[in-house]
Amino acid sequence: MGRLNGADVVKIAVLGAGAWGSALAISLSEKHEVTLWGRDPAQLDTIARERCNRRYLEGIPFPAPLKVTPVLEHALQHTGLLLVATPTGALADTLVAVKSAAAPIIWACKGFDRSSGKLPHETAAALLPANSRFGALSGPSFAREVALGLPCALTLAANDMDFAVDLAAQLNGPALRIYASDDLIGVELGGALKNVMAIAAGICDGMQLGTNARAALITRGLAEMVRLGVAMGGKAETFMGLTGLGDLVLTATGNLSRNRTVGIKLAEGRPLDDILAELGHVSEGVNSAATTLQRAKRHAVDMPITEAVNAVLFDHADPRATVKRLLSREAKTEVR
Repeated sequence: MGRLNGADVVKIAVLGAGAWGSALAISLSEKHEVTLWGRDPAQLDTIARERCNRRYLEGIPFPAPLKVTPVLEHALQHTGLLLVATPTGALADTLVAVKSAAAPIIWACKGFDRSSGKLPHETAAALLPANSRFGALSGPSFAREVALGLPCALTLAANDMDFAVDLAAQLNGPALRIYASDDLIGVELGGALKNVMAIAAGICDGMQLGTNARAALITRGLAEMVRLGVAMGGKAETFMGLTGLGDLVLTATGNLSRNRTVGIKLAEGRPLDDILAELGHVSEGVNSAATTLQRAKRHAVDMPITEAVNAVLFDHADPRATVKRLLSREAKTEVR
């Protein structure tokens, strides 16, 4: 397969004007022709006027070439690539709205859809034409750092490996390094499960159990991720890469992590509803935790950390008592 649209410069429509959509639009506009669209016309008008997304990326200006529009039809006109950066719960509606556009679609949302229980590629396969080229962009990335032009590496997994390789090469930029993969299941599960583990890591940090305990939790959390990933058809090696270990370490330790913040505040005794209202952003770990546990039970996979997170989030379990129960579990060989 040749270069996408036969050109090095791609006309990209970024759909979703939150932190991640805005950051990707800023980064990609250094090399490509990018238009940013969002569902809130008033917000888009403000962004276009101020040339900055103050709500999500305060103080980071939009490059002059980056276009902003509140009209979806304008964003889709002559586009060569659609990049969906909405929350996972809005992916289905967005795909329905744009499926008539004759362009490949990739998405940068992570986690299970809370209402359908599907991963993004399962949603796309059900809604898009059978011959569609689509994929997921995922990996260790805080939106603010990407918007600032700091180095970042991501994985693009697609339903067509040639398409993934070609598009990854075109999206590579001075600060954004893209690697290709054909393991959609593994890449998307890595992006979903690490958020649940990051909540657990936040609880650990909020209890001030120390960095030794956090390292142990991250390692055992990765083991849970691999077990479920392989059971669902993903490749074990995917979880040792950017979208598994890389994203897990970032999200479980970084101060910009929303999911880790949720865990810290839960350890402080804050009610979940208050935490989410104060956060002002989507916490995909909260949205994905219950579905992760359901999938684990369906595949007979043991995921004690995931069970503990669900108990704290939804069953009003005391975080400190729950962590103590985790630590007092019967010792096993490490590979189990």
